[in-house]
Amino acid sequence: MIPYGRQEITQADIDSVIEVLRSDFLTQGPMVPRFEQSVAQHVGAQHALAVNSATSALHIACLALGLGDGDVLWTSPITFVASANCALYCGAQVDFVDIDPRTYNLCPKALARKLDQAEAAGKLPKIVVAVHLCGQPCDMAAIHKLAQRYGFKVIEDASHAIGGKYRGEFIGNGRYSDITVFSFHPVKIITTAEGGMALTNDAQLAQRMALLRSHGITRDPSQMTHEADGPWYYQQIDLGFNYRMTELQAALGVSQMQRLDGYVARRHDLARRYDELLADLPVVTPWQHSDSYSGLHLYVIRLKLEECSQSHRKTFEKLRDAGIGVNLHYIPVHTQPYYRELGFKFGDYPEAEQYYREAISLPMYQTLSEEQQDQVVAALRQAVGA
Repeated sequence: MIPYGRQEITQADIDSVIEVLRSDFLTQGPMVPRFEQSVAQHVGAQHALAVNSATSALHIACLALGLGDGDVLWTSPITFVASANCALYCGAQVDFVDIDPRTYNLCPKALARKLDQAEAAGKLPKIVVAVHLCGQPCDMAAIHKLAQRYGFKVIEDASHAIGGKYRGEFIGNGRYSDITVFSFHPVKIITTAEGGMALTNDAQLAQRMALLRSHGITRDPSQMTHEADGPWYYQQIDLGFNYRMTELQAALGVSQMQRLDGYVARRHDLARRYDELLADLPVVTPWQHSDSYSGLHLYVIRLKLEECSQSHRKTFEKLRDAGIGVNLHYIPVHTQPYYRELGFKFGDYPEAEQYYREAISLPMYQTLSEEQQDQVVAALRQAVGA
């Protein structure tokens, strides 16, 4: 089976982890700050907080921005459920903005229309989570402009996008958002096995997220309510969580970061080759905005179903049967049973639902060979009846 995504673990990665295993610290040692500094310096952010998953990063990002009961968070319906669930964890409500039919990201025009309506109704969002689907950044300049006009905060869910760029600058630098979140799950561009990171240029937000990722506990005398009882002393000054990243994970991340730019470049080579090989098939290949240099976590095609001899499901199943581990990113969040119980229904976001009826994620990872890519294309050609 050729999977849709996979990690590459080198001897250098293994050696980095073994070095930590032989050290004095398996957690809360020097490697996590080193990983944070590596990512922050690479993307141009002032602060980075490593955590045990991107979901955790989204949660503490929302809390740091003050999201709570009575507030609303908006995001894209085409994303993993964590982009929406993070609001519910905070006691807030969720709503969605339909996608752009070319980028599959949250549509800034649809956002502008919805904001105008929400302002009139007195129900503006507190936070908008802009998801960089497949690694291609959203139109962040447009979203930032709307944020300034309507007063909401912006989180970039860049779980797919580390190593990508927007308008020539690395995603994560915080120019157009308050907080950016990366994921280091094994199928992502680089991995820490499990793990995530929140980046910001706001020192107060960074301090707040650092507190929340570790039980709300501080050893900083300046944050305490009274003088320390002694050198052993700490205080819990907020209700936080155990969201810390281990030294082992951070060591793997430090090692993987050294190959990040090469990984993204290789993905672009593969994407260009896919574009050429698929040109005569009844599929829509990924469109890239001129402002974008995608991280290319995913390569999503859309079937031109009127030109295919098979249905979307049958095409997917034929590819799986042929040993091609395709996937579908994502089922629209608002159609999930849990969200339908909250009042969402089919028909709410037509562009997202049409995308879901046509999309298939083809294998895309840095160690995918051209021979394997040829196998993928041959199987797809047969599956669509071309």
